[in-house]
Amino acid sequence: MTTTATTEEKPRIGWIFTSLMLVMLLASLDQTIVGTALPTIVGELDGLEHMSWTITAYTLALTVAMPVYGKLGDLVGRKNLFLVAIALFLAGSALCGLSQDMLWLILSRGVQGLGGAGLMIMSQTIIADVVPAKDRAKYMAPIGAVFGVSSVAGPLLGGWLTDSAHWRWVFWINLPLGIVALVVAAVTIKLPVRRNTARIDYAGMVLLALAITGLVLVTSWGGSQYDWTSGTILGLAAATVAAAVAFVLVERAASEPVLPMRLFRNRTFVVTTLLGLVVGAGMMGALAYLPTYLQMSYGVDATESGLLLIPMVVALLVTSIGSGAVVTRTGRYKFLPIVGTVIAAAGMYAMSTMTLDTPLWQLCAYVALLGAGLGLFMQIIVLAVQNAVSPQEIGTATSANNLFREFGVTIGIAVLGTLFSSRLTERLGGALGGDVAAGGHGGASSLTPAALEQLPPQVADLVVNAYATALVPMFAWMVPMFLVGTVIACFLPEIPLSSTTAVSEGEAERAGRAAVPGQPGERAPLVTD
Repeated sequence: MTTTATTEEKPRIGWIFTSLMLVMLLASLDQTIVGTALPTIVGELDGLEHMSWTITAYTLALTVAMPVYGKLGDLVGRKNLFLVAIALFLAGSALCGLSQDMLWLILSRGVQGLGGAGLMIMSQTIIADVVPAKDRAKYMAPIGAVFGVSSVAGPLLGGWLTDSAHWRWVFWINLPLGIVALVVAAVTIKLPVRRNTARIDYAGMVLLALAITGLVLVTSWGGSQYDWTSGTILGLAAATVAAAVAFVLVERAASEPVLPMRLFRNRTFVVTTLLGLVVGAGMMGALAYLPTYLQMSYGVDATESGLLLIPMVVALLVTSIGSGAVVTRTGRYKFLPIVGTVIAAAGMYAMSTMTLDTPLWQLCAYVALLGAGLGLFMQIIVLAVQNAVSPQEIGTATSANNLFREFGVTIGIAVLGTLFSSRLTERLGGALGGDVAAGGHGGASSLTPAALEQLPPQVADLVVNAYATALVPMFAWMVPMFLVGTVIACFLPEIPLSSTTAVSEGEAERAGRAAVPGQPGERAPLVTD
């Protein structure tokens, strides 16, 4: 009977997986696709001073909503939340495309982010509901690789749509794809629905949102819009700490906390969360500025700088799929983050040795090495978390793990960005006598690849050298972060992978209740939607 059921389920799981891959791609693309279209957007909507908020609004809404989706999915079921998230994402996309001013666009990006959070979290947890842990790696590895694909495809697609059609299509392209995903999900997904009687932790959700908002704003504004020692940043930091402390106190008393403190007593959760935070900071902190280095030091345009990162994506895809197959076949996974972080550290070290004479093929080999290391373990740590908690807490644990990884990404980009800007300003000033404007070529803040081509050769060489010496040595600073990740990974417990799913447990529970009518139980009854 089990074999027959499994065979019958394969087509449905295939459709579900297709839907999940599509929405994950949409959500992750919208973190990167807007960047290349921004100059055109802010020019048309006359909102240069608010440009950064088009990115911050999406990231902030995404990060705030992640733990809410995870907890509510555990309490009331995931299918309806997933459909709501798709609808929110589509509504936000439509509104972004119709924007008439920057405020409209920023608010619409927030709506998009609220939907995007659900797409990301539900994509990872719905797979856990329908595929047992022992087979899940081969599905989760491609889903995780989507992040690498979107980091390169997003800027390329955004630039192409802006140049060949209109910047509004950067958002409208989501509509037909999202509608297909919505229909497929509504028809094919059958998941347990919990009839929740527990009190929802609204106070915890609000306090967590305040703490996350404070952290994102501190890291986004510090060193750019405000000095790190300014009253605004210090006040925000103090408010963030206060909200975080209040959140912990509330969670300890809540009956169904949005982020249970008991998770931090789970060794697997703690190890994988620390690993995701450290690696997220190192990975995105470096990759966020690599296209800038390529454009300024090698003279390539924005499209070419994205294409040069394709070797990293290909390597990430290959090792992601390969690692998933290995875990499915052997059930072993602890060695993957250990090996993967070492390989990624080697790739980052190789990038730190680049000079202006390094050929592009060699740079592509270095970023491919980095991608190969990341692909070995990025989704494996999510699988480890899901396997270490009960099916009733998979959403909560998955969203919490993603939340801390987003923290790492945000902090890494902010810190490296601040350091890079200060180092670059110092080197430009030293090389060009304090200010590029002294030569009548515009200030340092106005230096672009196009402007660089207009500079006299001797001045351009000084600028290129300033970019290279400001950024490349910083790749070496990321190496210890990945090696710290290696040490952390050594403490990851290797728990045998489960062969059951939430759906199978729900069916067994219903069968037991049918066999013993009126039998009392502590948990809310499960119903398949």
